[in-house]
Amino acid sequence: MMSLAFATRLNSFASRPEAAWPGLKGKPGVLQLAARAASVTGLTHVDLNYPDHQGDGIGATARAIRDLGLELNGLAMRYYTEPAFKIGAFTNPDPAIRRAAIDLTKRGIDAALEAGSPLMTLWLGQDGFDYAFQADYRRLWDMEIEAIRQVAAYQPQCDISIEYKPNEPRSYSLLPDCATTLLAIREVGLPNLGVTLDFAHSLYADEQPALAAALIARHSRLLGVHLNDGYGKRDDGLMVGSVNTLKTIELLRQVRKDGYGGPIYFDTFPDMTGLDPVQECTVNIATVNSMFAVVDRLDASNSLDDAMARQDAVSAQAIVQAALSGR
Repeated sequence: MMSLAFATRLNSFASRPEAAWPGLKGKPGVLQLAARAASVTGLTHVDLNYPDHQGDGIGATARAIRDLGLELNGLAMRYYTEPAFKIGAFTNPDPAIRRAAIDLTKRGIDAALEAGSPLMTLWLGQDGFDYAFQADYRRLWDMEIEAIRQVAAYQPQCDISIEYKPNEPRSYSLLPDCATTLLAIREVGLPNLGVTLDFAHSLYADEQPALAAALIARHSRLLGVHLNDGYGKRDDGLMVGSVNTLKTIELLRQVRKDGYGGPIYFDTFPDMTGLDPVQECTVNIATVNSMFAVVDRLDASNSLDDAMARQDAVSAQAIVQAALSGR
């Protein structure tokens, strides 16, 4: 089996703080969270949110995380520092607020480079609308494209990955799905842009995640894979494979076929219901390893590819079910 890298959402490890830090007053710090994550066997990377997770400075924080035995996969922007971002970061109607969002993102890119992890993920959840007649859609699009262009051109050696999501916190996100995101990337036209595919986001964008991954590989670059699960109605953040096992395996087979070599990132929410985050992450890793073993069995012969070439759903399902049972 291929050697796999696994990353995690660091805030997940704030779940059940009393188990890790008895008597803790307040919230655990970034290095406390990282140390708890480092106790998970098989976990190799963490991501940091910017500007939330700087600690005593991004360089010192990155070094401390590496001293724990983990690598830093990249940084992810969070637009919470300015209350006015609620009605848009890159698409805010106030030019000064829009400039503040762009400048904050540039500082985040500088931080990613200082940390030695040249990947910045943009989740532009504030950029969208809630009501009919609230905004001029052409103007929103123009502002979004221009801002993405500015931040991507700022430090070409840093990859910029757009994580799309249908909605939340806005009722409608401007970049809600794979196709719209690829359209934006094509319009910007810079080589350091790519896409982060979040499994649950793709589900409730009414996509087949493996198809989305194939389109990303065809028209752009897949820079991140966020695994989780859900029921396709919202961002549930459930454990990997707990609802959509076959779709998850299909996605993993697709991204391996397309040459994705980055970490598999667990964007799950054990903190929502107080699960043990160490145990939850351990099971996620075991699940993905088992799923890749299924992929190996599927790829040991040409039978599945032959069935798919015929679009023979019955034969394909029989082959997949046999691989799931270890045959």
